[in-house]
Amino acid sequence: MKICGIADAENARGAAQGGADALGFVFHKPSVRYIAPAHAGEIIQELPPFVDAVGLVVDLEPEDLDNIARLSGIDYFQFHGNEDPWVCKASGLPFLKALRIKPGMDIQASSDLYTGARGLLLDTFVHDLPGGTGDTFDWSRIPDSLSSPVFLAGGLNVDNVAQAIRTVRPYGVDVSSGVEQSPGVKDPDRIAKFLQSVLDADYHSRHTDS
Repeated sequence: MKICGIADAENARGAAQGGADALGFVFHKPSVRYIAPAHAGEIIQELPPFVDAVGLVVDLEPEDLDNIARLSGIDYFQFHGNEDPWVCKASGLPFLKALRIKPGMDIQASSDLYTGARGLLLDTFVHDLPGGTGDTFDWSRIPDSLSSPVFLAGGLNVDNVAQAIRTVRPYGVDVSSGVEQSPGVKDPDRIAKFLQSVLDADYHSRHTDS
């Protein structure tokens, strides 16, 4: 499970202590969740072992990606724009590719373009908003045949994440606006409750399958 839009050390520590596997740092300047790469690097240096740092980027040039990777020390890129597959592969880091799901979209064909991705993050399409939409999409549209691990995003919160896990059985879930008290401002209590809901849902899901 990943908490995205981290912008301060306190929320980073709380999310890591609560069981988050990854933290997301938004390097898209128009976003209310933007954080400077050097500031993110200071936070990332203090993370405990086995918590991955993921950098969300949107349609950047290779030299900008190099600079972000160097200053921040992230483990993964998360591409949220219309990046060509070769740009993602040439970034120098493992990467996730976000697919913004909209009506009529061929999810299978879109995913097949990014065979080098470590995972696909399925989010809700909202015009001019590359992430943190707060809106869900129709989970039944997700093909069973996707070859890459699926990370589910888009409108998840403490009230619906258990249902999302039971319905989609994703490799992981990703939340941003669903654990905020206002746009861009994370709520430690909501983070803790969300993480516990995911842990409870995953436990029950595993035991149901066994």
